[in-house]
Amino acid sequence: MRLTLPWPPSVNHYWRSVRGRAILSAEGRAYRALAQTWRMLAPPLAGRLSVRLELHAPDKRRRDLDNALKAPLDALTHAGVYDDDSQIDRLEVVRGDVDAGNPRVEIEITEDTYA
Repeated sequence: MRLTLPWPPSVNHYWRSVRGRAILSAEGRAYRALAQTWRMLAPPLAGRLSVRLELHAPDKRRRDLDNALKAPLDALTHAGVYDDDSQIDRLEVVRGDVDAGNPRVEIEITEDTYA
């Protein structure tokens, strides 16, 4: 399965602390809603998974790639693409070319047969 999502909010913008509780930020909720378009593609993947994310940033600023993973992985879980991100046994993250006009995350999900 191949999917493309817009450039995600970083972990620092995905969550907010309100009265000592961590809640999903408005930016995080909006991003999660974008992933809902994938809900109707097929039944949720139920097996062990390999996920490859290719990140195409909006500019050349220095970024920690791991800060861009939480939003897309959680959004795909919430959209029902798979049941839970604990199903992911292999996770590959690649820094793609900068694309100011179309910053995005290209995602490839495959069911693993080795497990």
